[in-house]
Amino acid sequence: MILRRYLMREIGISTLLVFAALLTLFAFFDLIHELSDLGVGDYRLPQIFLYVLLTVPGHVYELAPIAALIGSLFALAQLASGSEFTVMRVSGMSAPRMVATLAQIGLVVVVATFLFGEFIGPASERAAQQLRLQSTSAIVAQEFRSGLWVKDEMSFVNVMQVLPDTTLLGVNIYQFDPQYRLRSISYAQEGRYVAQNQWHLRDVVQTRFDSERTAVESLPEMQWNSVLTPDLLTVLLVMPEQMSVTGLYAYIEHLRDNHMKTLRYEIAMWSKLTYPLAILVMMVLALPFAYHQQRAGGVGTKIFAGIILGLVFHLSNRLFAHIGLLNEWPALFSAALPTLLFSGLALGLLWRVERR
Repeated sequence: MILRRYLMREIGISTLLVFAALLTLFAFFDLIHELSDLGVGDYRLPQIFLYVLLTVPGHVYELAPIAALIGSLFALAQLASGSEFTVMRVSGMSAPRMVATLAQIGLVVVVATFLFGEFIGPASERAAQQLRLQSTSAIVAQEFRSGLWVKDEMSFVNVMQVLPDTTLLGVNIYQFDPQYRLRSISYAQEGRYVAQNQWHLRDVVQTRFDSERTAVESLPEMQWNSVLTPDLLTVLLVMPEQMSVTGLYAYIEHLRDNHMKTLRYEIAMWSKLTYPLAILVMMVLALPFAYHQQRAGGVGTKIFAGIILGLVFHLSNRLFAHIGLLNEWPALFSAALPTLLFSGLALGLLWRVERR
């Protein structure tokens, strides 16, 4: 019990220090990148610093496995260099018990990472993008020259501009019947979300195509019921990989209801569910390095190896997500494959050092 608490303390402190260092480094990179837009609109230094601060929770989620790997490597390498790890093994701390101890530490980090990725990170990233867009007087999306296009049940909706507060400008609604015959075209200067899928449209011109005639009507305002909501529009603010699981699931259901492709968002959703589990894999992967004594490589060498492994894992996640999307692999397979490969690597290395 004493050895377990000592090991948990050493690894926990090392992981927190590595986390702090990585977050500082990535925040500095973000700051350098944002300074290129200094002076655009109202984007000044206070807004830039606030934007960088709001992006930190997203980095916490992304860097958790790498920090766990490097922190565990550093702590175990320090114990090995001082022969403390050898004493632990002689005292009865077997490899399975060591793995169980690492799993206890890792589960705490897994839960914290999932909470960051589900609740804090997406909200913070959304606020960061809204701040940036408002400060630079930019619009959220204009995916085509004609604006943004969305399928809404039997309607096709064209929006020229989506403002950071999700106000819609230049809304065209093309309503079709079940036989896909055009029944009406409604144009509104502005649309604001009210509640429960209701939008308030202002300055509306509606053209209806009946069987024998065409009628045009001008309305100062109109209520519009649509599956389109600000939550769905946040997809335009936040990349799928930075959205919450619940947000991704809701958007996937929206795409399915409208018979649209969902694979990219399914991969992102399964990645959000499997990515925190990679923390356990990374911590187990650090264990075999502790079995090598100082003559087999110093602490610096092992830390460098941890950084390389962490980068390979991070790039593998992105690589397999894109390959899976291109080849239309099952979403769960594309999301979990890097974690499974590194799990095999960790268990293989652990088995090898145990046999020696």
